[in-house]
Amino acid sequence: MMFVSLGIGTVVAVALITVVSILTGGTVKLDNSQPVNALVGTNVTGFTLGGLNGGRVSAPWDKGHAGVLIFFASWCEPCKTEMPKVATYLRTHHVAPVRVVGVDTNDARGAGQAFVRHAGVTFTVAFDPNTTVSSGIFHFKAIPETVFVNAKGVVTQVYVGAIPKDQLVRGITALRSH
Repeated sequence: MMFVSLGIGTVVAVALITVVSILTGGTVKLDNSQPVNALVGTNVTGFTLGGLNGGRVSAPWDKGHAGVLIFFASWCEPCKTEMPKVATYLRTHHVAPVRVVGVDTNDARGAGQAFVRHAGVTFTVAFDPNTTVSSGIFHFKAIPETVFVNAKGVVTQVYVGAIPKDQLVRGITALRSH
């Protein structure tokens, strides 16, 4: 009986610590993966930016679509490894109804254009030279970052660093199933 009480107490304590940490902007590591980001579960505002190659790019959830935002820059060393792999996967796999949007942030337009061309990016890329979206909406201090947002604008996952293909696939699959 005492062991059952200890087990229940432990579960309650972990849950309370998790909730308090998330509500206060902290992170909690639930397993050997990444910590839970404070943005997870929050509703994020939409945005419209100029496209890296012209036109306008809006947040997918502004039009009722789930979306994956991949934040990068041409000068970012981990991005140079990540982006060609992500681009190859997205060119060869159907991910609809999820929409993928790259966000070239804190970068020069010409450098960003050369970067996406070299990486083989064919998905839509927004241009965020002043970090309006990356720092302003998402409060990122570094890149690369990948954000998964459902069709209602709620963040379901944030991946810090260069995202491995299997993590990208899991995130897209989770968005497609809702």
